[in-house]
Formats: sequence, structure tokens, C-alpha cells
Amino acid sequence: MNLFPAEKFKRSVDSAQPELWGHRGQAPLRGASPLPKPWALAEVAGRLAEISGSGATAALTLAFGLVLEGQRQGELVGWVTTAESSFYPPDTAQEGVDLDALVVVRVPAQAIPRAGEKLLRSGAFGLVALDIGATDIPMPLQSRLSALALQHHTALVCLTEKGSREPSLGSLVSLRVDAERRRASDRFACELKVLKDKRRGPTWTQTEPCCGPAGLC
Repeated sequence: MNLFPAEKFKRSVDSAQPELWGHRGQAPLRGASPLPKPWALAEVAGRLAEISGSGATAALTLAFGLVLEGQRQGELVGWVTTAESSFYPPDTAQEGVDLDALVVVRVPAQAIPRAGEKLLRSGAFGLVALDIGATDIPMPLQSRLSALALQHHTALVCLTEKGSREPSLGSLVSLRVDAERRRASDRFACELKVLKDKRRGPTWTQTEPCCGPAGLC
């Protein structure tokens, strides 16, 4: 039985079930250590980063690792997604994310980048995540987003649905990683592989132990 069909990661908030952490990942294993560098808020701050994956991946899980880190550092975090789908709030709260402090914006898919631009212009956010899926971002808008992230030292993370062999959003992406999930004994491993890194070069990978909700690990 396939516990993680891809279609279960694209569902509305009203119909969501607590199978995994959100529609493209699963919850980090309780008690696991925080995400170490290089996939850390300090490393992504001031950059346009893209975390991608195809089907049932760990992109959402690893992105929320940054959300939790930002909140623990007292940073305001914004999450922009579509009006039709979102992460599963109870699982997110269970893993430590303060939902009351998380600014969630739900708009049509094509409006996500511009909504993110408005958040960035405020200068109030330490992290802005754009869950754009298969939506593209025009280069002029990418340029503004990248400049605003650098100006305010904000981590700008775009979650995209694509395979590792597909091109990134564009040349302005400073860091692009591919998020994969694989079975590891009775648990799962969320593996992050760098595809592009203008600071370090493509020389690193990062693996985080993960599991689904109670009963699946």
C-alpha cells in the first residue's frame, strides 16, 4: 500500500487529513536536532532560494524547518500560498510552529509572487516563503524580489514543483536545492541536495530524519 500518493499533497484546508506535514512533505521526527547549516536561516537570509521536488517530496517539511528556526529567533515569518491548498495546521502546530504568529496569505497562484513582494517591501519579515508550485515568476519581478530580500536581509524561499533536471526559476536564484524523501528502516529520511549555490558551490547534501503522524513510523 502506498502511504504517500502524490495527489494527497495537493488538497484544500477543509478536506486535509493529518497524514503528513502538509501537501508535499512529512513532519520532522520529534526530538530530532534543529536543521544544521548550510540549510539554515542565517545561510538563506538576503537570498532568493528555491526548494523543489516532484510528487511526494520533503520540500514542505524542510521549508517549515526554516519557519520554526525563524520564529525561535524572534523573526516574523510570512507564508504565501494558493487559496485552494495549504499545509495542515494541526501537524504544523504540533511540531512547534506558532500559528498565531505566522502570517499566512492565501491568494490565486499567479498572485503569489506579488503578494510576497508586498511582504518583503515592509521590511518586517525575517523569512518569506512563496509556495508557488508550478507557477513561474517573470524575470523583472524576480529581480525586485531578489533586491528586496538583499536590502532587508530577508530569507526568500520559493517552493516549486519540478524535477531536479528541470531548470530553476531563473539566473537570480542564489540557492536551489532538491528535496527528496526516502524510506529508512521504520522511518523516513528527508534529503536535501544542492543543485545551485552561488556561495558554496554544489558540494553538499543534508539529511534529516522524518516520520509521518503517530502510527506511520
